[in-house]
Amino acid sequence: MSVSENDPRLAEAIDLFNAHEYFACHDVLEEIWSETLSDEREFLQGLIHAAVSLFHFTEGNFGGARKMHDSAVRYLSPFQPSCLGIELNEFLQQFDVCFQPLLGKHQSYPTDISVDESLIPKLSKNQ
Repeated sequence: MSVSENDPRLAEAIDLFNAHEYFACHDVLEEIWSETLSDEREFLQGLIHAAVSLFHFTEGNFGGARKMHDSAVRYLSPFQPSCLGIELNEFLQQFDVCFQPLLGKHQSYPTDISVDESLIPKLSKNQ
């Protein structure tokens, strides 16, 4: 089964993501993902990992945040510039900027950082 970009659950997931409700966003996306058998399944997996990475980052789980960031980028990159009407080029650029304090080689993660809320990317539909 394929997912439609007009699926109201996708719009709900975008709204939840943009409201920083990452756990709830994850739940909605996982429901769609579980019903999807097409190539978009991996795209949805990437969105799920993006939400989980931001959840971990905001909760101070830097190792989990970094791992999920890298996984999200790996899943989403092949779908650029967009998939299911969701713009990815700018999102992935902003996603990397947001995670910059955690990217690179670390013996251990810094303990004195937090997410800069002004840098958290938003999901947006193509115009």
